Amino acid sequence: MKMIGRRWMAAFGLTLMTAACGTSDLTGAGEEAAPIKRAPTLDNEFTPVELEATIDNLVAEINKNSIEPMQMTVMLKTLSAFFAPIATGANRAMGELGVTGNVVGPLQQTGDQKVDMEGQSRQIKQMVTEGAEGIGISPFGDGNVAALDEAVAKGVHVVTLDTDLVTSKRSIYVGTINKSAGATAGNTLLALLPSGPGTVVIHGSLDPTWIDGKDRTQGAQGVLEAAGYHTLVRPVTWNEEGEADDVEWMKTQIETAEPPVVGLIGLFDLSYRCAMAAEAADKPDLPVVTFDFNPNTVDYMREGRVKATHIQRQYYEGYLVPYILYGIKTIGLEATKAALTPQMVDDSRFNLGVDVVPGNKVEEYNAFLNLIGANQ
Repeated sequence: MKMIGRRWMAAFGLTLMTAACGTSDLTGAGEEAAPIKRAPTLDNEFTPVELEATIDNLVAEINKNSIEPMQMTVMLKTLSAFFAPIATGANRAMGELGVTGNVVGPLQQTGDQKVDMEGQSRQIKQMVTEGAEGIGISPFGDGNVAALDEAVAKGVHVVTLDTDLVTSKRSIYVGTINKSAGATAGNTLLALLPSGPGTVVIHGSLDPTWIDGKDRTQGAQGVLEAAGYHTLVRPVTWNEEGEADDVEWMKTQIETAEPPVVGLIGLFDLSYRCAMAAEAADKPDLPVVTFDFNPNTVDYMREGRVKATHIQRQYYEGYLVPYILYGIKTIGLEATKAALTPQMVDDSRFNLGVDVVPGNKVEEYNAFLNLIGANQ
């Protein structure tokens, strides 16, 4: 690796791959490393107080031991859009830790998952060759398992984020637990619905090959059906050309379903299409709840058409991973998991939870994102 003073930035020769940034504050010979100090917790109605307390607990445990140098990399599917706040959080954490580290990812995805997986696997191998002791990764899919397992076999600590690879030898997953997140969204909509019977349209996915999408959809579906509502699932169409098809299908259900449609719920970034469908069916007052903070979703929230959205705390996802990697190296995996206990749902998954943002709190939530420097 090429070192530039006390900080470094790497550029890798993989297709469309660039480095977001890198930091390193090295302790000179004979100097005693100062304890890790986090930036002060921000006082805001959306600050995840319990999550902040868990991070403080992990830092306190780390500070009981000697502070050591470490080299790490956080690999993202892209450096833009949904993943930009993750990069912000990861860079801030590495700066606080004083490690040698960087965030890397493509400027944009190719649209071909096989190509993206192969590029990421090459990148994993390069990072190991360059001396990475820890890798945080949002993997493209099962095609990355072999490269990650090879890294683990060479002593590299691996933490997955956003997307898990349960078949790999990663130590911990950090992110949304999709079944519970879907249930949270289902309960948000449930509080807005009239008494049954009624039909709820779900803009989701039941594709068995996409476990995260299926889990989130079934989480919402389970809550609504247990409350006596009938559900209809429209599989999300990810390309722009599919928007008209999504909207038309949901519009038709609003116009024809029996019992009548009483609400809509969208579970992914494009869930503002639910509001578009209600508008197209001339039912703009149907309650709609969504996921993520897409600019179109925000516009509908400001108009009162989306009643609430659910946001996946991407900033904290990125921020936690370097601390976890550093904890595994300095205090060990089991001690790290013990410090993370309040949000561990099992032996290896850390649940970030979601922010539930009411439609009338857009400006307040934007103010929170400004405070943490993680605008989406």
